[in-house]
Amino acid sequence: MAGAKSHDYHILPPSIWPFFGSMSALVMASGGIMWMHKAAFGGYVFFAGLLGVLFTMYSWWADVVREAHAGDHTPVVQLHLRYGMILFIASEVMFFVGWFWAWFDFSLFPVALEYNEGVTSIIAGPNSVTQAAGVWPPKGLEVIDAFHLPLLNTLLLLCSGTTVTWAHHALLHGDRDGLKKGLWLTIILGLVFSSVQAYEYMHAPFVFKGLNYSAAFFMATGFHGFHVLIGTIFLIVCLVRAYKGHFTPQQHFGFEAAAWYWHFVDVVWLFLFIVVYVWGGWGAPVHG
Repeated sequence: MAGAKSHDYHILPPSIWPFFGSMSALVMASGGIMWMHKAAFGGYVFFAGLLGVLFTMYSWWADVVREAHAGDHTPVVQLHLRYGMILFIASEVMFFVGWFWAWFDFSLFPVALEYNEGVTSIIAGPNSVTQAAGVWPPKGLEVIDAFHLPLLNTLLLLCSGTTVTWAHHALLHGDRDGLKKGLWLTIILGLVFSSVQAYEYMHAPFVFKGLNYSAAFFMATGFHGFHVLIGTIFLIVCLVRAYKGHFTPQQHFGFEAAAWYWHFVDVVWLFLFIVVYVWGGWGAPVHG
């Protein structure tokens, strides 16, 4: 029969979102450059582009949800969506490999500099940094106590991993009440983690600029904190969809992708806690 569908895929109708999203990204990047160069209205251009990107993300994912409810996500399509999520997480793994690489490079081959309290830049003046034996962390630098707030955050994320697994198990067994409770607990734990990390940053004994230690510390842990926020938003969307009855035991890729992402965030934090907080600050004076 002419026009009969003989495959397990679905042909998407024309969509404006790829074009609109790319144009919004261009506006956001241009505005960011203008803002950094203190050009007039640079900040407004940046935020206009950012709003366009966020609107594209919402609208495009809403279309994907509608496709799922329309029955377009056949088993083959769902399988390839899972492949896509796996590749995305793999790219995120390599992103963090770069920060771990930088951390190990700085720590195993430290620059021969000594840190003096109150200095925010290694070029602040003749008395700010003196030559010393190459040690890590820099001599005289106080570090964050790994077994205080970082340990608390480790326990929070480990607990959140168990609650999101509970939610997933409940969904597979048709327990929608357990799904909602597990998601609520995971979201609350994620928000508490972000709050504790913000408090830790506000009371850190060093600032971002001036030293490889502080720059690498804030970049590695800060990007992880950003991923926690993204994962929390991901889970909030899943919670809203759960209340709308979107997920079934047979079809729930949106939730599954969020759970995979959250477990990835958990594992990265374990490596950060061991490498950056425990091993990276070993032997240095502890702040507070």
